[in-house]
Amino acid sequence: MTPWCLISPASRGIGFSLARRILQTTNAPVVATARKDVDKTRQDLLDGLDVDKERLTVLNVDILDENTISGASEKCKGKFTSRSSHLHLAFIVPGLLFPEKSPSQINANDALLTFRTNTLGPMLMLKHFAPFLPRKSSSVSFQDQMMTGLPRTSTVAVMSARVGSISDNKLGGWYSYRASKAGVNQVVKTFDNHLRTASGDNAVAIGLHPGTVKTGLSKDFWGNVKEGKLFESNWVAERLINVIEDVGVEGRGRCWAWDGTEVPP
Repeated sequence: MTPWCLISPASRGIGFSLARRILQTTNAPVVATARKDVDKTRQDLLDGLDVDKERLTVLNVDILDENTISGASEKCKGKFTSRSSHLHLAFIVPGLLFPEKSPSQINANDALLTFRTNTLGPMLMLKHFAPFLPRKSSSVSFQDQMMTGLPRTSTVAVMSARVGSISDNKLGGWYSYRASKAGVNQVVKTFDNHLRTASGDNAVAIGLHPGTVKTGLSKDFWGNVKEGKLFESNWVAERLINVIEDVGVEGRGRCWAWDGTEVPP
């Protein structure tokens, strides 16, 4: 079965770096998504890369609009048949942050948008793309040249955060963001329980904590980060892919940091 990869969204930040990294280090087809400027995103992702451009497909997905998610899924059904291919590596990485410092700063509309982006969006991605993952009865050849650079186990990785850990919450604040990422960890665990039945050891789900990355999401907090703890997105992309390879089936259903350590629930 031919493996393919999914990165959503991939127009900027960590998703952009992950898509370029996978294009450079694997032979697999890559599906990336963007909320707008699909053609420009494709051009930017391929800029300067010596790769087969036909491997990359960029589709429109607005994580807040389920119709765009289902539409992208339908296009993938036309491109990848279930009998001959499977989704082998998926990064679902939307992110939105409103940093409330006290309860008085909580805004209902902002909080709802945070949950729709960080928690419900990935949940809907799982709904529409889960059918592409290998089943328990699927036969995956690890000798296939298309598997070069990919983890041995099909993996769905959803972007979480250390601040989503309830047991690690010592500072408070960031109510909506913390709660939305705690929700992500529950979604990952629940989806992985589904995969245990549907896919066995052929597919797993994990959460990922990238650390503080030099992207637009964290820009307002760069000055508060300890020296050596503000990471470039290209470096983090490489680390996260390595983490997926390292934790394997044994790490399923849990959240893992960029350095390979587990983020406690």
